[in-house]
Amino acid sequence: MPSLGSSSQYGDRRLNEAISASTRAGTIAAATARTSIEERSPLSSEKPAFDQSYANRVLVLFALLAAFVLYVDIMLTPSLPRIASDYNVTIAEVSLVISLYTVFGTAVNPVIGKLGDILGKKRILIYVLIIYCLMVAVTSFASNFTVLLISRTVQGIGLGIFPLAFSLVREEFPRELVPRAQGILSAMFGAGAAFGLPLGALVANSYGWQANYHIALPFIVVLTVLIFYTVKESKVTDPNAKLDYVGAVWLGGTLGAIVLGLSEGSTWGWTSLPVLGMIFGGAALLIPLVFYERRVLEPILNLKLLAIRNVIVSNVVGIASGAALFIAFQAISFQLELAPPSGYGFDILTTGIYLLPLAVAILIVAIPVGRLTPRYGVKPFLYFGCVLGAFGFYLISAATTAAQIAEYLIVASAGLGMLLVATQNLLVLSVRKREMGLATSLNTVFRNIGSSLGAPIAGSLMTTFVTAYVIGGQTISLPTHTAFHYAYYIAVAGFAVSFVVALFAQEVMGKNPHKVALERSGDAPPAPTSPDQPMTD
Repeated sequence: MPSLGSSSQYGDRRLNEAISASTRAGTIAAATARTSIEERSPLSSEKPAFDQSYANRVLVLFALLAAFVLYVDIMLTPSLPRIASDYNVTIAEVSLVISLYTVFGTAVNPVIGKLGDILGKKRILIYVLIIYCLMVAVTSFASNFTVLLISRTVQGIGLGIFPLAFSLVREEFPRELVPRAQGILSAMFGAGAAFGLPLGALVANSYGWQANYHIALPFIVVLTVLIFYTVKESKVTDPNAKLDYVGAVWLGGTLGAIVLGLSEGSTWGWTSLPVLGMIFGGAALLIPLVFYERRVLEPILNLKLLAIRNVIVSNVVGIASGAALFIAFQAISFQLELAPPSGYGFDILTTGIYLLPLAVAILIVAIPVGRLTPRYGVKPFLYFGCVLGAFGFYLISAATTAAQIAEYLIVASAGLGMLLVATQNLLVLSVRKREMGLATSLNTVFRNIGSSLGAPIAGSLMTTFVTAYVIGGQTISLPTHTAFHYAYYIAVAGFAVSFVVALFAQEVMGKNPHKVALERSGDAPPAPTSPDQPMTD
């Protein structure tokens, strides 16, 4: 029989083995629980598999969509005199074709973005594309000016396409590849806008302005179908959220009034009661809207979102650079088209060809900037874009020939391309994915406001600084060179303001991204956890 001592040692050994087994089982169970919790946690460091092939297909579809939609939107501008003649309306009336499009698009953009965050960005994008295609078809076959005006106005819903597309790309691509994707989209955005003017004029002169719609519509319909079957729904939705209907109508109405007043000021008169009432009345209504939105649980005018530093920078730069671009763009167009000695006397098609450097420069610059941003960060391109844009428009102010204008436009457009990519990346990489739709839509609103400011400022300069010229035996009042110079100087000032504002941005990429910006966007890596740290639910 075993002795008492050996029995005691045997019992101790069995007890130690039992304790050890129990400890190992507890450790395994704890590890299993931790793994389960980390898999469910949004802060898990494990990244979902990235489907490069699928992401590339989505990017190609959105890039083509951007090019065609921008082409459709801008190609109508050269045809406004012909439309006025076809429907027997005045220049003031036909100008509503452009301004009401912007007004409606600006008013509904926040609602479209918010619905995308709630119901799914792909779902809302398809709805927007269907309405857009229907309105394009109605516009091309409009039997009278009223039908044309209504359909063209509702067609402004197309301005909501780009925020939704940018947001879907942000969700689909890993953070380090987002700038590259945004660079491609920005390049196609600029290309569609720049090529729309000469091609639109060429087609309109040969086959009528409606032919532009007939050519582009089938492509947009095909892209809509491909997006429906190819693009996956957004992974980030909040179906339990409620849309702020009162705030949406209130904000849409005030924005619409302000943009309409700015767009029609030069036509109706800046001191006229309707223009002053819309601009100042709309601005005044924003004050009580702010107090109302503070009490709403899920406001359409999200003040906390708008208070984020990088969002402020993106929106202010959007206003300043947007106004600067449209001031310069309108001044260049008039300078090229007006009769000598005020301008160069080109027709619309030739003017469009001289503006092609705008598209070429953006195409050349935007894609490399997107590829280099993960390495060097957003801010260097933000700064350099502002400096290059200001320098380019300063050179244009000193140009003495049309060829020099085209050459210097390459410099200014290269800066613009950098700025487009940098500001878009600064925005989308600074907000959470569930806020992406609303953030990008509000940014579009600010850019539209800037654009609406630019055109009337340029128009005011060209109606203030005029002189009488005798052309063909007739005395005609035309803008002086001083008017064009001041327009380009204001564009330089707009990019200078953008540079100052950009100094306050927080870096979101590169070697030293700002910690607060990363945490706010939800892209900060999870804090390391000690193995001995107790687990909590």
